[in-house]
Amino acid sequence: MKIKIIKFSDHVNLPDRAHYNDSGADIFASKTVTIPPHQIVPVATGIGLELPNGYDVVIHCKSGLSSKGILCANAPIDAGYRGEIFAILYNTTNDPVTFFAGDKIGQFVVRPVIYADFVLVIEGEERGDGAFGSTGR
Repeated sequence: MKIKIIKFSDHVNLPDRAHYNDSGADIFASKTVTIPPHQIVPVATGIGLELPNGYDVVIHCKSGLSSKGILCANAPIDAGYRGEIFAILYNTTNDPVTFFAGDKIGQFVVRPVIYADFVLVIEGEERGDGAFGSTGR
């Protein structure tokens, strides 16, 4: 599948797979940004995507960053969105973390989407609404 890329800056790195069969393609910061301790900051990638209908993309964490306390929100990017994409990074550490333009900040994973039709059900099933821990675990 070929996905068209929209550039929002002259100095951007395009998504790149380290290996041909990796599920994710590395994405990069387009500007230098510092994330203060225990803060969430959107980090610009300088690119957008033209995803075909029936697909979305999620920015997953890089394992190396996660192991150092930098987490990434996995919010989906819809097929119709054509603006610049930002990785939403959370610094769980007690120290500021700086990403420089060109640093890896996450990875795109493209997924097929099933468009569900949601139907109102008047009465719930007998299983109930116990929610978290409802099975005793």
